[in-house]
Amino acid sequence: MSALLRAALGSGWAAARLTAMLELLYATGARVSELLALKPEDVNLQDGWIRVLGKGSRERMVPVHAAALGALERYLALRDRKFPAGAHPRLFLGQGGKPLSRVQFWRELKSLGRRADLAARLHPHLIRHTFATHLLRGGADLRVVQELLGHASLSTTQIYTHLDPAGLKAAHQKHHPRG
Repeated sequence: MSALLRAALGSGWAAARLTAMLELLYATGARVSELLALKPEDVNLQDGWIRVLGKGSRERMVPVHAAALGALERYLALRDRKFPAGAHPRLFLGQGGKPLSRVQFWRELKSLGRRADLAARLHPHLIRHTFATHLLRGGADLRVVQELLGHASLSTTQIYTHLDPAGLKAAHQKHHPRG
């Protein structure tokens, strides 16, 4: 993620948009479709939350850290200069002022991956996996991660995280009374 975010840095509206999108995806674990469906009123910059409408029309409130909020504020300032206020109800817009498509975001992400010299096959959902894995490795409770991802089932969250056996063993040793 660090390499991607460094590669996204640049001047101009498109770079600010891409940085804001990456920061929000990584900060919230949102699906790309959820991110692209965001409206300006779904973002609360003051309190640091976004409202995400997920699968099955389930709504969830997800906290957003300061780096993502800062990137979003920079993007919004440039967006407001480029497009008239209320030009479109979506938060992330393409060059012509229409909503950015999933395909366009995927193209930009692949290009960014090449600029960042990442060998891994990069796809938007990988950021969601990274979000969940980093939270779990940092000690977050699996149920909290489930809620943040908007999963109906805990088993879906467990599959998502790809916990390595060494991490499981270390967690067992640290937290089990006889570990």
